[in-house]
Amino acid sequence: MLIFDQLKKSDRRLRLVAIGVLTGLTILLVGLYFVQVMSSKRYVKDLNNQSFRTVRVPSIRGQILDRNRVSLAGNRALFNINLYLEELREAFKEEYKLRKASRKLDRREMTELGLNTRFNVVSNLVQRLGMVMQQPIAFSETQFRKHYDHWTYAPLPLLTNLGPEQVARFQENSGKTPALNLEIQPVRYYPYKTTAAHVLGYLQRSEGADDDEETILFNYRLPDYEGKIGIEAAFDKELRGSAGVKSVLVNSLGYRQSETTITPAEPGRNVILTLDLPIQQATERALRSRNQNERGAAIVMDARNGDILALASSPAPDPNQLTPRITPEYWQELTDPRQLPLINRATGASFAPGSIFKIVVALAGFESGTINPSLTITNPGFIRVGNRSIRDTAPPGVYNFQLAFIKSCNTYFIHYGLAMGVDKILSMGRRFHLGEAVELPTLQNVRGFFPTREWIQRQRVRGDPWTDGDTANLSIGQGAIAVTPLQMAVMTAAVANGGKVVWPRIVQRIEPQEPAGDEDTAREFPNRVRSELGVNPAHLALIRDAMRGDVEDEGSGWRAAVPGMQVCGKTGTAEVKRGGVLVDKVTWFVSFAPYESARYVVVVAVQSGASGGGTCAPIAQQVYRAIKEREAPRNNTKPDRLVSAN
Repeated sequence: MLIFDQLKKSDRRLRLVAIGVLTGLTILLVGLYFVQVMSSKRYVKDLNNQSFRTVRVPSIRGQILDRNRVSLAGNRALFNINLYLEELREAFKEEYKLRKASRKLDRREMTELGLNTRFNVVSNLVQRLGMVMQQPIAFSETQFRKHYDHWTYAPLPLLTNLGPEQVARFQENSGKTPALNLEIQPVRYYPYKTTAAHVLGYLQRSEGADDDEETILFNYRLPDYEGKIGIEAAFDKELRGSAGVKSVLVNSLGYRQSETTITPAEPGRNVILTLDLPIQQATERALRSRNQNERGAAIVMDARNGDILALASSPAPDPNQLTPRITPEYWQELTDPRQLPLINRATGASFAPGSIFKIVVALAGFESGTINPSLTITNPGFIRVGNRSIRDTAPPGVYNFQLAFIKSCNTYFIHYGLAMGVDKILSMGRRFHLGEAVELPTLQNVRGFFPTREWIQRQRVRGDPWTDGDTANLSIGQGAIAVTPLQMAVMTAAVANGGKVVWPRIVQRIEPQEPAGDEDTAREFPNRVRSELGVNPAHLALIRDAMRGDVEDEGSGWRAAVPGMQVCGKTGTAEVKRGGVLVDKVTWFVSFAPYESARYVVVVAVQSGASGGGTCAPIAQQVYRAIKEREAPRNNTKPDRLVSAN
């Protein structure tokens, strides 16, 4: 051949190079033959032993924002230390050889020795990690075996929710802890802690039900959380977004070989509320100004359209302490039978309204022609109904409607309540939808109780007929009636705005986290009118005048007065009795401002208060002062358009 003819004419070094090239080609061909022919069966077997595991990857949860797009519920980085078992395979083998040396074992003993060996290696590593982190780490053999049997390919969490010092300590000593990784997981964060906690709700770990489609499809779920109450629960689907999917290739021992993202997670959407953070904070401060653990509720609502600017309930939980897990000590605090911090007293609890219900009784009297506001009656300090004497908290004297309203004269309203009859009162109460749920999207609504003619008839059949004493009690907001503070806010707004019974609104819209280019997918929640009172406007004007007098004309609500706002209100104190014995009081103050063009409704209810005027009116005053400061530079805003309900 030509190449060999040339080699014969060349020097010795060129011959050596040619021999080297030929030798390399020969080795390469032999290697290819070994791989393709001799070892093919082994590679086919390894391929058959490999399998894929599908892992559910949660998305970034959407934020909950106030009306000015201040984040009330967002996400923060949660630092965790996870262990990857596949990185300890060599350590497992070495430990196994040491333990098995000079011992003959059957198959069962070999399996058990293998598991004990692996646990021993991991346990020693966990102990070293505990020394590095300077804290004990709870780790059991049961926990290890469960993870090893089912999720060898997945990370084993050892420490979660690390603080800055712990993160720094691990980073400085990471070389002493092989197979351990510091990983970041997004977790829910409430920057203002207890602020609006009952509205926002909280999250709990989502494990997935046994028959859940996702539980069936996925071999493993990375930590995820779902809303349990409040906005977090009502709009959980929108806030959670869509989970992603990744595929993990594992070998015959279950160790991870590689992973591939199949479907990326889609982030959740943001929920925009009607709440105004500064007003919400001011309302909560005012509610707790007398007692940090005050049991009560306060609401600020736009009288024109039903927008809730603040909804406070006290005491309140810190949702940050409920995620990722709650401690037994904090759970015991939350289940205190008297304080009940998890109960939303603004919408999820009902109370007797006391004298604030006299607004409804007065309207019923005006509409039926029973009450003439200019006529007077004499109050001797009590009124007899049958064999019962009902004491009047108003001083003895002569009362017309205006004076009876601002002094909260029980004798006056019982007298006219009996004169018009219970049916007229019930009819007016139904116009305000008392006894019906308000359906605020927080999953914390109760209907309260308001009697109907059908209920009264059923009681008569059961041997408990309705009496004049029951009508007398109802006329002053006692007995067979229970309302929520939010229902009373709706009632007050209807009086203030001229007769529109609005649906309260707390959610404005739901939109993508990045709305640019995707704006058309936003979902709006318009204001709605539930119904019209259908009463004489002059009668509503009489009520508004009386409410102004209750605050400005030395009425029982004078402590709510704010110069320049013309606050109009009505106080109430309801007695809570058990077996005829007084055990507690519920105090109230319902109000609106300003008088000429009502915009704000402020309702306060406090359990175990002294009186509506002494306990609740000062709280409302603090709220109105905060509103005045907040709205001073923005007093030219126009009301939102109202849309009638279907």
